[in-house]
Amino acid sequence: MTTRQKGVSRRQFLSAAAVGGGLIVLPAKLVRGYAANEKVSVALVGVGGRGQWFVDTIPRMQPVVAICDVNDEKIAAALKHWERPPKVHHDFRKMLDEMAGSIDAVVVATPDHSHAVVSAAAIRAGKHVFCEKPLTRTVHESRALRELAREHGVATSMGNQGTYSGPFRRALELIQNGTISQVREIHVWNSGGGADRSEPPQGEQPVPANLHWDLWLGPAAMRPYHRDWMRRHLWREFGTCQLGNWASHSANLGFMALKVHELWLGSTASQQGCVLRVEAQSSGINKLSFPRWEIVKWHVPVRADLPPITITWYNGPAPGVKELLASVLSDAPPKDKNLWNFAGTLIVGTKGTIHTTGHNMWFRLLPKERFVGVQCDRPETVESSRGPEQDWFAACRGGKRPWANFDYASALNEFLMLGNVATQFEGALEFNPREMKITNNAEADALLRYEYRQGWTL
Repeated sequence: MTTRQKGVSRRQFLSAAAVGGGLIVLPAKLVRGYAANEKVSVALVGVGGRGQWFVDTIPRMQPVVAICDVNDEKIAAALKHWERPPKVHHDFRKMLDEMAGSIDAVVVATPDHSHAVVSAAAIRAGKHVFCEKPLTRTVHESRALRELAREHGVATSMGNQGTYSGPFRRALELIQNGTISQVREIHVWNSGGGADRSEPPQGEQPVPANLHWDLWLGPAAMRPYHRDWMRRHLWREFGTCQLGNWASHSANLGFMALKVHELWLGSTASQQGCVLRVEAQSSGINKLSFPRWEIVKWHVPVRADLPPITITWYNGPAPGVKELLASVLSDAPPKDKNLWNFAGTLIVGTKGTIHTTGHNMWFRLLPKERFVGVQCDRPETVESSRGPEQDWFAACRGGKRPWANFDYASALNEFLMLGNVATQFEGALEFNPREMKITNNAEADALLRYEYRQGWTL
């Protein structure tokens, strides 16, 4: 397929450069009948918002044979990228039925509440799936996608761009090789906060002519149209607030480097009955919307060969966050303070600290004088990456699994979505990762999943 040459903004160029790296070498025997240079035919589901990135970038890599969106204006804008446009759909289910033989892979960039149903349908149809973060809105949905991907043997990845940067992989090495020695605590923050809405949208508004409202709602309960429902991060029913929007990036390095995912994926007998404890403070319990500020603390038990750690998340104007930032930003250049202040992570070791940005794509070692000469730009022992989309396409052809495949991404997302459950209750929740069960609070355990309306399923 030919694509119209489009200009690349400075931001896009820098983003692409930051996730660059070495080439992935594909094995000699490739699965699913793909040759090493064979094209992967892609469908894009969701072409507005974050989906615009994929409209611009995916055609540069592989042919796009179909696009799907519930908004006709977004479809019209996307079609301007092609001289020979792909097939257009509003309902991804019909797209998968009608184009079953033409689509190899699906990119999902819809609102959070429909990530799971789109990804699951694509996997069941035997398609490779790249899903934007957060992977899903609930814990159960993440587990379902993990099991479906295993069952159908497709290549999967979550869009967590920091994972693929050279500095991320170098920081992971420095944590795991003991450069900052033993880590017992991680602090993650974001200044965004929640909307803390006290009531749902009131009244009914005319449905815009360009919008397929029923399809936008997807698995959520039917209701009259109101534009505020589409501001998904205001509402627990549709969004994940900053734990999904930002912690998917910011908590990623510590979660991966310190092998927290082993609680879900490890095989030792001691991990079969392990309990992850999570507790929250907030500006007030709100089961409709998200609190104005929150502090969530996970008490992570022993996993693999690593000791227990705590991971603490501060969102919005949470008590103590200003003091935390003041302690680490005092030596930061003035021009960098906003970058580090908005979102970031501290991974605290007994001999040093790694301070990273919100995307975990850049970091510094503290105190600076202790680590003079330590290279921080590229990995030295782990594999490099060509970027999230290219690594996924390599896996579609039978190459190595992307680091953010659904085994790993589901564990990270379950961990984060437990935080959104914890902010709705007083006291600590005890979660068994293997059994996917909150063992000490039946009401909280029920929030690990939710009922889809008729016609929608995983």
